Amino acid sequence: MSETSEKASGAQQAAPLQRDAPAEPAQTPLSRLLASVEGCRRVLIVTHDHPDPDAISSAAALRYLLKKLGGIRCKIAFGGSVVRPENRAMLKQLKIKIVPIQQIKLSAYRCFALVDTQPKAGNNSLPHRITPSIVIDHHPPKPATKEAKFADLRPAYGATATLLTEYLQESGLPIPVHLATALFYGIASETQDLGREAGEPDNQAYLTLFPKVNKRILSNIRYARVSRNYFQTLETGLRNSFTYKNVIGSRLGEVSSQDVVPLIADLLVRLERMSWAIVLGRFDGRLFLSARSNNTRARCGQLLRRVLGKRGSAGGHDMMAGGSVPLNEKTPEEIDALESDLIRRFMAGVGHKEIPKFEQLVAPARLVPETEVAKVSPAEEAPAKEPATKGE
Repeated sequence: MSETSEKASGAQQAAPLQRDAPAEPAQTPLSRLLASVEGCRRVLIVTHDHPDPDAISSAAALRYLLKKLGGIRCKIAFGGSVVRPENRAMLKQLKIKIVPIQQIKLSAYRCFALVDTQPKAGNNSLPHRITPSIVIDHHPPKPATKEAKFADLRPAYGATATLLTEYLQESGLPIPVHLATALFYGIASETQDLGREAGEPDNQAYLTLFPKVNKRILSNIRYARVSRNYFQTLETGLRNSFTYKNVIGSRLGEVSSQDVVPLIADLLVRLERMSWAIVLGRFDGRLFLSARSNNTRARCGQLLRRVLGKRGSAGGHDMMAGGSVPLNEKTPEEIDALESDLIRRFMAGVGHKEIPKFEQLVAPARLVPETEVAKVSPAEEAPAKEPATKGE
């Protein structure tokens, strides 16, 4: 090697190494969530009106996270009511306290969170003048959501509870049994046990939570006792049901709660050879609609928004959607015409542009005269069962 090349080689060896500046750690959704409420001593967590298990469990998980990681006191507020037996059992069995938003003094809070809903979405009771600090949802984004300090929207997820489960895993906090049971049921009910619009994140959250679930409480929730009115509602839904080709629907008239509408829609779409279900019901001055499909690419949310147009608001996913229209003191005749028009628009949206001739799902019941009812005499009554002996 020449002297010149040796010097060059030495110079190369002596040159200091150029090192990149250390990269700042990337912020995770959880760290950004906590930063959005920094300085807040209290947060009001608001769900969508008439909250379902996904909304309830997600709100409970967010309250737990903010309390444990930020020392922040939280209340969960909701609009409307909780009527569905399973949802009421969930609140009671898991001791989740939620408060009607009408009972909350909103001026006492400066930080708000929306869970399983978004600002100005039309399905929550947070006043439009209030901009929430946090928005966590699994529905497509609404324009007003961009004003929030922190927004985590994941339309590809089957449930908002899945997002909160991921936050809990990231936090390293232990997940209490009652909270795990709530989140598990939230995912299970929203995705029909992973059979409806569930993705891999939902699968992983479901499997992660299951070992921690209180199975007895879960059973009590799933098979909650129901009132006589529940069966009367089912009868109304079935008696008023109609079919046409691959579509089934029902006009319920006045209902005791808007929860009745999706309940009947979930039931009717299970009828064999049906691909679509549309159910309408009136409650508290509004006409509520629920659409369901067995097609994983049905885009029910988009369809229902087109059906309602500017007359109301709607949202949803591929296989399920809901919406409502204000009735504004319409006469019974006007309401009937509105329902007929919405059904016609729905039928056209699923490919049936002709005026359908609907068939009744259930034939009128034949009342059995009392004279035909078999009378069982005391002698014909079955003898009382003997007490079981040991070993039976």
